[in-house]
Amino acid sequence: MKMYYESDVNTDALEGKTVAVMGYGSQGRAQSRNMADSGVNVIVGLRENGNSWNLAKEDGMIVKTFSDAAKEADIIHILLPDEIQEKVYNEQIAPYVEAGNTISFSHGYNIHFGLIKPDEDVNIVMFAPKGPGSRVRTTYLDGFGIPGLVAIEQDATGDALQLALGMAKACGFTKAGVIETTFKEETETDLFGEQAVLCGGLTALINAGFQTLVEAGYQPEIAYFETCHEVKLIVDDIYEHGFGGMWKDVSNTAEYGGLTRRDYVITEETKKGMKKVLSEIQDGTFKKQFADENATDAANLKEMRAAEDQETIEVVGERLRKACGLQKDD
Repeated sequence: MKMYYESDVNTDALEGKTVAVMGYGSQGRAQSRNMADSGVNVIVGLRENGNSWNLAKEDGMIVKTFSDAAKEADIIHILLPDEIQEKVYNEQIAPYVEAGNTISFSHGYNIHFGLIKPDEDVNIVMFAPKGPGSRVRTTYLDGFGIPGLVAIEQDATGDALQLALGMAKACGFTKAGVIETTFKEETETDLFGEQAVLCGGLTALINAGFQTLVEAGYQPEIAYFETCHEVKLIVDDIYEHGFGGMWKDVSNTAEYGGLTRRDYVITEETKKGMKKVLSEIQDGTFKKQFADENATDAANLKEMRAAEDQETIEVVGERLRKACGLQKDD
């Protein structure tokens, strides 16, 4: 494993360069502001008068259309949603990319799956935070940062790694440490983590536990606290101290019960399912399904969102979070 810290990175490669951050969502807003505050010459590329146009201006950023930002930039850092990157790149960025430019990402999806195909005379790099945009910004303001990744797919100028690490440092990532990886490894592990554990697996596990208790006759409010609310407390313990630290922090009853019963839930069949998730990422099945989904304007996704909103755990959870002052009324 190769890991880079502050003292390993020389930002001279960024001198005189203009970085165009395309997009101003959670990551775009955080990364562009961090880099600007670190002295990097940053402009933000957006759809003219779109939802984020005025917000970026209010934040003090220089805002231009995608095309105008691409014309001016030496480094084009694309932080748009995966499903629209290909279209925006081909129509509003690619015509203005020049030899020696750098195309940069924080997720390897569109490069790894061949949806965006820059010419051979440009750099293709990635520097990616291992956390949400809100944490990227708040940890930077606190004088630290969150861990990150760096990858080089194409080095046309000979200094692609220095450029990517310079931007990672400007965002605060090298204070926590940046691990070198590849576009393939980052994309496939990131998608797997989201689908099998962090988003898909975790929500399914929580809801299954909640339903089991409710179906057994327990109050849904008590079931919610036991299977959902306390997840954050346990995860925070693991995040800071690992499994061992978490076990030390809970009761002996919880430790013994957890260690002797967890294999009832996460079985060999579960692991087979995880391998299927990974296989469909690796062989392109997921990429094709996601492309087909977006070709229908995300009709199935919208339907699934609406159905999830009606799940009992969501209805009970919203009521409890508001009652406990954890969630404000919209």
